[in-house]
Amino acid sequence: MQYKTSRRTFVKGMVATGLFGGLGLWRSPVWALTSPGQPTVLAGTDFDLVIGETPVNITGRPRTALTINGTVPGPLLRWREGDTVTLRVANRLKEDTSIHWHGIILPANMDGVPGLSFHGIAPDGMYEYRFQVNQSGTYWYHSHSGFQEQAGVYGPLVIDPKDPEPFDYDRDYVVMLTDWTDESSEAVMAKLKKQSDYYNFNQRTVGDFLEDVRSDGLGATLADRKMWAQMKMSPTDLADISGYTYTYLMNGQAPNGNWTGVFKPGEKLRLRFINGSAMSYFDVRIPGLKMTVVAADGLHVDPVSVDEFRIAVAETYDVIVEPEDEQAYTIFAQSMDRTGFARGTLAVREGLSAPVPETDPRPELSMQDMGMDHGSMAGMADMDHGADQPAADMDHSQMDHGAMTGDMDHSQSSTTDHAANEATGAMQQHPPSEDGNPLVDMQTMMPTHKLDDPGLGLRDNGRRTLTYADLRSSFPDPDGREPSRTIELHLTGHMERFSWSFDGVEFSDAEPLLLTYGERVRITLVNDTMMTHPIHLHGMWSDLEDENGQFMVRKHTIDMPPGSKRSYRVTADALGRWAYHCHLLFHMEMGMFREVRVDERT
Repeated sequence: MQYKTSRRTFVKGMVATGLFGGLGLWRSPVWALTSPGQPTVLAGTDFDLVIGETPVNITGRPRTALTINGTVPGPLLRWREGDTVTLRVANRLKEDTSIHWHGIILPANMDGVPGLSFHGIAPDGMYEYRFQVNQSGTYWYHSHSGFQEQAGVYGPLVIDPKDPEPFDYDRDYVVMLTDWTDESSEAVMAKLKKQSDYYNFNQRTVGDFLEDVRSDGLGATLADRKMWAQMKMSPTDLADISGYTYTYLMNGQAPNGNWTGVFKPGEKLRLRFINGSAMSYFDVRIPGLKMTVVAADGLHVDPVSVDEFRIAVAETYDVIVEPEDEQAYTIFAQSMDRTGFARGTLAVREGLSAPVPETDPRPELSMQDMGMDHGSMAGMADMDHGADQPAADMDHSQMDHGAMTGDMDHSQSSTTDHAANEATGAMQQHPPSEDGNPLVDMQTMMPTHKLDDPGLGLRDNGRRTLTYADLRSSFPDPDGREPSRTIELHLTGHMERFSWSFDGVEFSDAEPLLLTYGERVRITLVNDTMMTHPIHLHGMWSDLEDENGQFMVRKHTIDMPPGSKRSYRVTADALGRWAYHCHLLFHMEMGMFREVRVDERT
């Protein structure tokens, strides 16, 4: 069944503030240059940012956004690698606020997470961030206070490198993808807590049932429906919040705003894609143009040519495109659940547009997507997920439990061992904190790395789609040491309760994850939920491994599809208290958050 985007969805909204019309920059000279009709780029080493309230009209109804310097998104900040930057952030709200510099390696007291790195910025207060910039690439910044990020407190960040980059381009555009709702975030949360699928209108119908009977047979179809019903889940529940309330924005503009990046035929364009949304994954393509991915999460990767890529919340991808003639090209970013899209245009002048594709057919989760084989599916179907009943009855007698509450520290294990377990069909073990836990409604039994899987809704669609297996950093493992221990964490949740956690323990009840300064550890994540989670560790890089424990790519955000198990190495080279969380804002606020503490203890 294909989701038809309504005319209202396409035309609603003009521009978030009318001020963020485009971020086109000539590469030479790129520094501090703006173009007519485009917003001011704040460049240099000294910045003044003001967080306040600004009237907006995105959907045809006047609303108030929380803004940085009066715009949504906030201004593009342009720094230089090696410089020391000073940013004075003033708060004009009636509540505390903050700014977190996503993916930036800096001292803990500059990270901008209230309660961990500082107290936050009080109303009418100001906080001065000051640190040296020791990296380059495409990043972003956002509030880490409550739901302010959803309401508009975010912006793009570009750091120009000291040394020449390994690729050429003539023009440089930021393409920031975000989601906007006219509802208050508190109202959205209240609805999700009462009915977690409140915004999911893509439920299966009688027609879907009859079609499945024709293709799979009556017995298999009835068994499938019974299993989903007993788990109190829906295979169409791909996103907690849909286009029913969301308008998807590209550089602050709704689809009919038609953000436009201007080019001259024959130029190479660098497009810096940033997913700064609160809850939405996007599948991005430019019909008629190949995209060469040259950077992921700010860092260079070996170039790979694709037609399409999925960008998780908080990730960034830099691509090079080469439009050869004067036609217009649509930048099309459809939401993962296919309930809407963001859209813009590449053209030789403003005012042009190209055909906008229809959204792809709505995908559905299968039990295999969630890491279930036939045997474990039967076991799941027999589980009672009532509020006072165990989430599973597993034998944990062979598990090695570390000293960290809620976490498993398998200091003698290796990623190769995990791969061997998968190859032999060994069932996934789970921490005892998930046993009898009313906050855990499912467990994956046969998780896999899924590194070469383009993702639900992107398989066999006729387009060359980027996968994590395609990503290779253009540099070797920056640390090189084998991890001294492995920490396994499970992503857990309860859909009906809209509760999210690590190992079934919400942040309010969790102990910090303790790392010793200088150590190299492996973190293995197991997704025990039917949702996709982008996991972000502050202050340190995450070095993703392949199935055999070999370094692949350095990132700041690791995407975790349902039924997946992925490992990455972390060098604990940053003293202090750091946030570690799912970057789906409402999941983080509902408990999928931990503190990571790095100290010098022996």
